[in-house]
Order: sequence, then C-alpha cells, then structure tokens
Amino acid sequence: MGLISETVERFRRTLTAYAGDENLMQAAVSACANVAVADGEVMSEEFDTALAGLRADPILEKGYDGLMLEHALYEGLGRARTRAGRSENLVRVALIADRPEEQRRTVFLLAADVADHEGIGAKEQAALAEIAEALGVDGAGLLARFG
Repeated sequence: MGLISETVERFRRTLTAYAGDENLMQAAVSACANVAVADGEVMSEEFDTALAGLRADPILEKGYDGLMLEHALYEGLGRARTRAGRSENLVRVALIADRPEEQRRTVFLLAADVADHEGIGAKEQAALAEIAEALGVDGAGLLARFG
C-alpha cells in the first residue's frame, strides 16, 4: 500500500505544481515579506533574493511566471508594513503548517536567506521565530544546520 500511496502523492504534487499552489506561493511570499520589512527598510538585495528563491522552487516555478511572483511579493511587502498586515502574512504562512516538512522548511529557509543580508539582526531573528512557529519547524535548528 505504501508504494501506491506514494505514487498517488507524487502525481498529486505534480498536478499541483502545474496548476499553481496558491497557498504555498502566498506562504513563501508572506514569510519573505515579513522578514524583509522587519528592520524597517526593504533593501533591493532582499527583494532580489526573495524573488530568486521563489523562482527556484520547482512547484512555484512551474505554476507561476516571474511577473506573477513579483506582483505577489509586492503585495506581501505592502501588507508587511503594518502590524495587521504582518499578522495577515503570518496567517498565510500558517496555511501550510500541515504540509510535508520539506515545503515548510523551504519556506523558512527562503525567509532566512532574505534576512541574511548584512547578517540576521534581532528584529529579523524575531520575525524568523514567528515564521518558524507558524510553520511548525525548528527555526534555530534549521539556521544552525543550513546557515
């Protein structure tokens, strides 16, 4: 039974990739946006890193073109400029908390890459901790392992 269920799950992921996985895309965009805005300024390098990371994800790359991802990132950044918007972004991140660990880890590490320009400051660390909690991952462990 394991082989059949694994094959069905792989087929489902492939279909989702080509159809676009809105929740995964919104989670990734929202996590990156909250971290980028955490220190009060959005550097162009942070935006470029977020966009490159989004484009590198095979599911997102197949389901969304560059302009769609860029537009979604701009919207996420706009939300992240207010407390209510950052909270809404965290809700979008939490929507994938029941997904496979690989997807949750990828979203966290994308946000960590955005945070890591000129080092991860205290405000960015706090934003990453909120994202890790929303995703149900060990953020500190992931940073230590992949940092």
